[in-house]
Amino acid sequence: MSIDQPISSTSGGRDPARWQYLDGQTLKQLVEAGLIWLRTNQQVVNALNVFPVPDGDTGTNMVLTMQAAYSEIANSGEHNVGKMAHAVAQGALMGARGNSGVILSQIWRGFARGLDSLDAIDGSVLAKAFVEARNTAYKGVVRPVEGTILTVAKDVAAASEQVAAQTSDMVTIFERLVEAADASVRHTPELLPILKQAGVVDSGGKGLFFILEGMLRYMKGLPLDTPLASVQPLAAMQMEEIEEIEPGQDYEVVIDFRPNSSLNLESFYNELSAMGTSIQLGEGDGMYRLHIHVPTEKRYAPIDYTMQIGVITKVAIENLMAQMEEIEQKRQSSKLTLATVEPGQVAVVAVSPGPGISRIFASLGVAAIVEGGQTMNPSTEEILRAVENLPTDKVIILPNNKNIILAARQTVSVTVKQVEVVPTTSVPQGLSAMLRYDPDGDLQRLKAEMEEAINEVQTGEVTVATRTVEINGISVQQGQAIALHNGKLVIAASTVEQACLGLLEKADAASYERITLFYGNNISRQEVNRIVDAIRAQYPSHEIELHEGGQPHYQFIIAIE
Repeated sequence: MSIDQPISSTSGGRDPARWQYLDGQTLKQLVEAGLIWLRTNQQVVNALNVFPVPDGDTGTNMVLTMQAAYSEIANSGEHNVGKMAHAVAQGALMGARGNSGVILSQIWRGFARGLDSLDAIDGSVLAKAFVEARNTAYKGVVRPVEGTILTVAKDVAAASEQVAAQTSDMVTIFERLVEAADASVRHTPELLPILKQAGVVDSGGKGLFFILEGMLRYMKGLPLDTPLASVQPLAAMQMEEIEEIEPGQDYEVVIDFRPNSSLNLESFYNELSAMGTSIQLGEGDGMYRLHIHVPTEKRYAPIDYTMQIGVITKVAIENLMAQMEEIEQKRQSSKLTLATVEPGQVAVVAVSPGPGISRIFASLGVAAIVEGGQTMNPSTEEILRAVENLPTDKVIILPNNKNIILAARQTVSVTVKQVEVVPTTSVPQGLSAMLRYDPDGDLQRLKAEMEEAINEVQTGEVTVATRTVEINGISVQQGQAIALHNGKLVIAASTVEQACLGLLEKADAASYERITLFYGNNISRQEVNRIVDAIRAQYPSHEIELHEGGQPHYQFIIAIE
């Protein structure tokens, strides 16, 4: 059974039928369906963030990984299901972003191995593919943690073996797989206590569930562009950062309104889907906020429609193309002068979340910068491109974020160069590692010295809580300033200043000599100066340094040495 036409997100694809076999074109359609449904529920996955910090990006990372996987096969007419699966795996490998995206790419890699070069497959072979997907995913993680996407992949594999022994009907098989994934996701808080504390399920596992559910919905002819989940809290709703604009979507429209009666979400989303994309909806105290991207000729359509169902209190229309031009201008104006390395020398590639931090890395000898950090994890391909563009075959990668380490390590497997990853989980660790850098040094010795250096610095991060939660015995109210010490939530406070001072106390800063602060793009210089003065008064004998970091989301990144 084969499908040659691209599916429609509004029609749900095809008239449902009982499938006995899958070939390459059928798999292609299922991959697209999984991508569309995951993208539809992207914000739902992003919202499943353990810590109440504004960096929920698992859904975004998985969507971008799946988009890369589908782009690899979008124009393929291949009917061999094994070859098609390997192409999907290759696309996912290169496009993998964040830990969740890398593990998802490993799931596709194992799935492809299970199909080998087969022309078409039945239910029994499909089960073997899911088993191999599970095995490969677990092998790809140094210390597998249960209660994550790995657990969901394992439970899906077990269900596939069980159901394939009972039936060869693909729809029935996928029904059982989706049921197993759903049950596994709901069980993740019992396996990972931090999820239970935060009152959420695992986000990566939920993303995998949506991919499988999207495939099933396509097989049943159900729509793929209308999310089933309820709206997110209005206060926690965040507008996406613009990286790419879908073709024809020229304006961003944001509308605050109060409905005249209860809002029919299904009808609401159906109407909006005909107008544009990137639809988000937040709710709080009877007020709704709608976010949508629309083409020029429809930029007023969401406003006219919303006026029919409620009272509008505020409207904002932004020209996305103008925003993109502004972003590009900023990128051009902040170009760096990076270190020059010669063949045979050791070069360093560093991931940086802000232009100010990038300039500091460059001053310390970094030869290539990859933009990235919280909410903007770079892909394997982006890191690989930076490595390959260097004139030397000896390279060290500093990920500077725990969610980028797997993508960095995956780069090692797809290059012939000698590449080592120093597992820095923060900017302070990366900067500390660079203090040991010697371009003429031995690669392995440099790696060892840099790994030693990252243990000599404490990292603090200060931001504002996006939701109310209690974690590690700390009660956090939405809107409070919060601080993390080496990635662990340690304090919630009324002000950013209190959070900074409380963080330094928790980190025992009095026992150290130097405090370096990197301020973000979401805090005024006046407030920065006031906070730094308070820190100097508290620690008069310390060396206090202040730098413009330019990072998003975090008012301060702090190094304590």
